[in-house]
Amino acid sequence: MSLPDPTSIAFFRVEETDAGERLVPLPLAASSWSAEQAHGVAVSGALARTAEQALDGLDAAHLRIAKWSVDLFRPVRMQPVTTTATVVRQSARLALVDVVLLQDGEPVARASALALAVSENPPAATWTPSLERPVPPPLELAPVTDMPHVPFFRSDADWSQRFGDHQNAGPHAEWTTMPSVVLGVPASPFQRAACVADAANLVTNWGEAGVGHINADLTLTLARHPVGPSMGVQVLDRLEQDGIVVGTTTVYDREGPFGTVVITAMANTKRQIDFTTVRYRDDGTRTEPGA
Repeated sequence: MSLPDPTSIAFFRVEETDAGERLVPLPLAASSWSAEQAHGVAVSGALARTAEQALDGLDAAHLRIAKWSVDLFRPVRMQPVTTTATVVRQSARLALVDVVLLQDGEPVARASALALAVSENPPAATWTPSLERPVPPPLELAPVTDMPHVPFFRSDADWSQRFGDHQNAGPHAEWTTMPSVVLGVPASPFQRAACVADAANLVTNWGEAGVGHINADLTLTLARHPVGPSMGVQVLDRLEQDGIVVGTTTVYDREGPFGTVVITAMANTKRQIDFTTVRYRDDGTRTEPGA
């Protein structure tokens, strides 16, 4: 029996046109805020793919993306998108690439990738925080797999894939295996990290009534790139005033933390997402609770 193809589940398909490549959103890219709008996970992934392509065109094999900043300043409709990349700076020690995502020729999101030279750590010990480190769900619950799946969550409730279990005001964590950015092509470790970074808004702002804030940006910092197909996001800090939230999260894999995500979010209570009313299949389609 043939195994399922992990790349058969994706956010976009590539379409070649006379003007060049464009990305056509697939149903998995639709946001919980609106079925007509793509979510930040897919948008960040599309931008990350273009940033990596730009870096691949440079003599930069010794550089690794260490910071990824995305601005989500207009709704991205569930319609074809194009991307452009500009190399702002390249040297022996760093490269800076700006990326823009466009619809109908208009910018709707942008990102910046900072790649730094990889070398040896300086000698001697330095300070590290004595924080509780995130722990993934046990392997018997979440086995190693490269097939995308409904995320596992932990909050005041233990790890489960039942969204309704986690409609509480406890500290949230997520564990997931990300789909491909484009159909038929495996996502790179950096692309998967760029996608999962948008889940920082979910684990930061999920409370007793669901999620009532939408993030306008994300900044992912990476001491290393993730190992293995699955990774998680765990809330570290949250500050809120006048409807504006600053959230800080840790991103981690089975080897431990590898970076952080900081998001700024604004109240979006008219479209509050109540996760007790829906469930999701692994392909991203909704189903009724209990189905």
